[in-house]
Amino acid sequence: MQFRDIIGQKDLKHQLVQLYNQNRLGHALLFLGKEGNGALALAIAFAQYLVCEKVQGISSIPPAALLFDAPEPVTADVEPMFDSCGECPACQKAAKWIHPDIHFTYPTITKKPNEKPIAADYATEWRNFLKTDIYGNSFDWLQTIGAENQQGNITSRECHEIIRKMSLKSFEAPFKILIMWMPEYLDREGNILLKLIEEPPANSLFILVSEQESKLLPTILSRLQLIKVPRLKPIDIEASLELKEGCPPTEAASIAAIADGNYREALHMLKHADDDWEPWIKSWLNDIFRNTREAQMKWVDEVQKLGRERQKLLLKQFLQLIEMAIRVKISGTAGPANTENELKVELAGKLEKKFDAGQLEAIARELSDASYYIERNANAKMLFTALTIKLYYIITNKSVILAN
Repeated sequence: MQFRDIIGQKDLKHQLVQLYNQNRLGHALLFLGKEGNGALALAIAFAQYLVCEKVQGISSIPPAALLFDAPEPVTADVEPMFDSCGECPACQKAAKWIHPDIHFTYPTITKKPNEKPIAADYATEWRNFLKTDIYGNSFDWLQTIGAENQQGNITSRECHEIIRKMSLKSFEAPFKILIMWMPEYLDREGNILLKLIEEPPANSLFILVSEQESKLLPTILSRLQLIKVPRLKPIDIEASLELKEGCPPTEAASIAAIADGNYREALHMLKHADDDWEPWIKSWLNDIFRNTREAQMKWVDEVQKLGRERQKLLLKQFLQLIEMAIRVKISGTAGPANTENELKVELAGKLEKKFDAGQLEAIARELSDASYYIERNANAKMLFTALTIKLYYIITNKSVILAN
């Protein structure tokens, strides 16, 4: 994977290259960014950049020559490169995730009772995941390997395997690189790696890719050079949906506006673009206004059957309508005409007239929290039942808003 394959993040790509060229790159990095912003893809592209033969100024040597002489470094008489070449043998191996000096660690599950798994047990599944879902999250990965209700983990056995791999000399590249995705799953086993990270072998680089800094072991966190990966810009998501997914411009702009910098969410919304959520939202609000418990429970039962991803889309569509209503109340307009369709603007206008600013903000907060918990496998029936009750009190009793 090259930098040019990654959506947006132009400034950060340039910054990484500059850190390397100016010799300001630490031996242990933390790529910290929210879900769907491409932190993993960026780490992989950076690893390919570092092993690229043209970037390193090393000419390709026929394998037979290595039996007799070590390859002589050849300084390239060119300007510094800001991307890997994508053509040399090192790039071709890195692009297939089989370069012998780029190692991967990620959460795994137990295949056999009383046997601690290692990342290598899932190497084939991992390469398929990177090929099809590189912007996916840990839930997507764990479902790919059949986790179901099992919790993922980076085991103590995996930590010892990392020590073994990183203690070896590099095979081909000037560096040995370890990319650890989701170090949040390390738990206390991560302490096994402390000495390795603090006193690393020569020419080794650790890249940890995380979504939640607060869940990392403080002892490891203090030893990492922080690289913040920002949310994707809507214009970059919009362009990628058009060019890579063949999405019509108006639809791409609408999805990008809702996705909130999360390309994974954008792809899921595109997949369910034909789903019409407005009847669901209207029915829900009408049942809440009428306070008909039987109808509310019937609605919750139907939502429960939708599945986790579609439940999230429903909440996000409702949240978008509330945010549009807030914009109407503040500025008198729902936003740029090319990003919203007329039906949404009309419904947002009705919500703006029905609720005051405090109610709209409280509803938005509850919808956002519900989406967060759905993402983390909350029980859908319990969550939507509780959310229905909360919305009823927000709508009918403004003192609840003030109390909160």
